[in-house]
Amino acid sequence: MTGFGRAEGVVNDRKVTVEVRSLNSKQLDLLLKVPSMLREKEAELRGIAGEMIVRGKAEVVVNAELLHAEKRTSFDRDLIKAYHAELKAIAQETDPAAGTDILGLVLRMPDVSTTQRDQLTDAEWTALRGLVHDALKAFDAFRRSEGQRLHDDLAARVGHILHQLHQVEGLDQGRAERTRERLRGRLAELQATVDQDRFEQELVFYLEKMDVNEEKVRLRSHCTYFMETLEADDAQGRKLGFIAQEMGREINTLGSKANDATIQRSVVLMKDELEKIKEQVLNVL
Repeated sequence: MTGFGRAEGVVNDRKVTVEVRSLNSKQLDLLLKVPSMLREKEAELRGIAGEMIVRGKAEVVVNAELLHAEKRTSFDRDLIKAYHAELKAIAQETDPAAGTDILGLVLRMPDVSTTQRDQLTDAEWTALRGLVHDALKAFDAFRRSEGQRLHDDLAARVGHILHQLHQVEGLDQGRAERTRERLRGRLAELQATVDQDRFEQELVFYLEKMDVNEEKVRLRSHCTYFMETLEADDAQGRKLGFIAQEMGREINTLGSKANDATIQRSVVLMKDELEKIKEQVLNVL
């Protein structure tokens, strides 16, 4: 979701600069900073920016600077003279010796000055909108470049999880038989006499609790779904987060049921990769 884009140009004797930047956020949080001449177009600008940015804490800043100085404020000379004459007469009548800045008072009187307001023409709006589009395109290109790096990193980490899952599958082979022999050996050490039928029943129950075949199948399926979703063209950040949560559930269950030190080491490595995946998914649209 992080990105930056910039565009600048000249529009009717004004240097216009458009900057777009964003950080991570759960939804679109868009702040517009535009000159007064664009106030009436703010809603349209918000729609244009929101469609491209989609999600993130974003800021769109439009600056317009005049290339040449021009007169922006005009004064009503007749009104100023009238105010000045009247105030001067009042001062002479009340306190001729008082040092009063009459002109300063006059300039603060209402209606003595007017400021020219910018009027946005259709041609200027078309040019300004084009600059906004250019900045958004640069912003999108930045995010796509960053997105490719994230894609490669996430794909590699899912690959590491699948590699550890393959290790677990190898370690899991013959684990039930090893467990059976270990229990029999323990009983022999204790020289305990047990009912063989009851022993087999309890052993089957115990081995079923240790079975991780379903977890292995589901984890592999979740990894495949994660990679398929990662290749999609539209925004999939939230979905990737949900899939990562499901992957975590299967890894945790696999670790709790395995009861095997070598498998536990692989589970720890998978958890480490998954935590890094969850952190990176927060950067994805």
